[in-house]
Formats: sequence, structure tokens, C-alpha cells
Amino acid sequence: MKQIHTYIKTLTLIIITVLVLTGCMFPKEELSKNQIPHEDQIEQVQLAIEKYQESTGGLLPIKTKPSETPLYEKYIIQFDQLKEENLMSEIPGNSFENGGIYQYVLIDVEENPTVKLIDLRTTSEVQKLSSKVYAYRNKHMYPPFGETVAKDLYTIDYEKLGLTSEPTVVSPYTQNNLPFVIDVNGDIFIDYRYDLTQMIDEEERSLTEGEDIRNLLTDESPFVPAHSLPYTVENDEPVFLIE
Repeated sequence: MKQIHTYIKTLTLIIITVLVLTGCMFPKEELSKNQIPHEDQIEQVQLAIEKYQESTGGLLPIKTKPSETPLYEKYIIQFDQLKEENLMSEIPGNSFENGGIYQYVLIDVEENPTVKLIDLRTTSEVQKLSSKVYAYRNKHMYPPFGETVAKDLYTIDYEKLGLTSEPTVVSPYTQNNLPFVIDVNGDIFIDYRYDLTQMIDEEERSLTEGEDIRNLLTDESPFVPAHSLPYTVENDEPVFLIE
């Protein structure tokens, strides 16, 4: 047993050393290349999508997801299908499939399929917070609700989770820290009202009450508002669109 333990310990140290040395062998530019949303990569994928749709009679290379999947997380691009059709020789270096931090998705699939990105760092933060909420709910039978922000929607009482400050996530649009909200089921969502307020102030177009205004975020950015709820506008202010 002692020999086996020593062998495992030695093997672990070797693996760690190899990983460290491998990282040292690459310049910082190479290590960070998969963290940049290169516009040319998005354009290449967009062109491949359009050619794929032409050659398949309107089909799209996307994963089949349940109908209840949130809008901006529903249409994940399948790069293997594009490669099989020889429409792409390489998967983008910043894509999740290639070790990057972006998930390539499509929006407006019915009218104008458009390539966008999910910043998976936001997904990671949602998952980490969700695990804390799940653990709290298992122990206390109900989620850590804070103040009401809309019907069946609340802030998160972070102190109940043992946190010393309100949890936030960096916005892919403004780089500001955005808070989270929680619904009656304990599901976590990113609150994009700050970003939408900024977009509304900058936009000079009329917005209709009762209409989802999240397109303000996607129209001028390569990112989609992942893990979001619908928003509309009231008195030129973004509010949650509650059905």
C-alpha cells in the first residue's frame, strides 16, 4: 500500500509539473487568444452558417434543445456539422469546443440567423451561485429570498448564504458588475437593467411597452444576454416583462 501511495503521489507531481511547464512554453498572447471575441472569427462562422443553410435547403447546424430552453441559450452552433460540409477547417480558438470561454450561438433563427456569443464566465458565476442557493434550499426548504423586485422575483439575501457582499457578475457589455435575481423556484438570473438603462439613454428610437427590449443588447454587441429574463420599458426605464 505504501508503494502504491508513493507511486500515485509521484505521478501526480509529474502531471502538475508537465502542466506548469506547458503553460510556460507558450507566450501570454497564445494563452489569452481564446479569451478575445475576434470579429473576424464571428464573421467566418456567420459565412459558414449562411453557406450551410443554402446547401441544406434552409437547415441550421444547431443542437436540438427542449422548447423551454431560454431564448439566448437555445440555438448552440454545432461546429462538427460545419466541418463535415467543409465549410470550416478549424473551430474558432475562442470557442468552448476549442478550450475558449465563448459559446457560439444563433439568434433570430427564423428570419435572419445571426451568430452571437455567450460569455461562459457569466455562466460559471451563475452556476456557482446556484449551487450555494441549492444547498441553502435543501437545508432550509426555501430559497434565500431578499427584497421583491417584481412579481415572483427577488433579490438574493447573500448574508443567508454566508457571503460578505452581494454577488455580482461582470457584464460583457459594459464591464460593470451586475447583480442577480432569484425567482420563486430558486432559479438564478443576471439582472441586466443597468446595461439596458445605459442602452436606452444612448438609443434614439422608440420603444414599445410590453415588447421585449433585450435586442438593444444584441444589436450592437457580439454577445447575448445569457441567463436573463425578458425586459420591457415603462416611462423610459427598463423593467422585468412579467407575463
